[in-house]
Amino acid sequence: MFRLTVRRHFMIAHSLPRESFGPAQGLHGATFVAEVTFRRAKLNDDAIVLDIGAAGTIVDEVLAGLNYKNLDEHPDFAGQLTTTEVLARFIAEAVAAKVRESDDGGALAGVDVLLREHPDAGQASRWISSGSSRGTAPDGG
Repeated sequence: MFRLTVRRHFMIAHSLPRESFGPAQGLHGATFVAEVTFRRAKLNDDAIVLDIGAAGTIVDEVLAGLNYKNLDEHPDFAGQLTTTEVLARFIAEAVAAKVRESDDGGALAGVDVLLREHPDAGQASRWISSGSSRGTAPDGG
């Protein structure tokens, strides 16, 4: 399997209104590092997974809808807790949808999104098969 990873950061505001989240119940900000990995079984005719510029543009377009936004007011998250895991799923599904629309996207095996909220903690990931909006992670999760 070949992989191409693009890394970006984005900043959001949100609250997690459940007692289990302690002080994060209140409105607060978070800066995430997103690592989006595009997977392909065989390289394309240009001997690459995907053009790195195109991959970056796809990720930038998806994250632009989240960056500097209050996710408590974002329509895509109505009625949901915006945990790191939920954000990873949202980004993976949005990136996978854009990949499927691209000329070269049909041959990709999938997309993996890893979010880091802190260098030592706050990490979540979601793997999406490029053939469907909801894939199964390589580890079965």
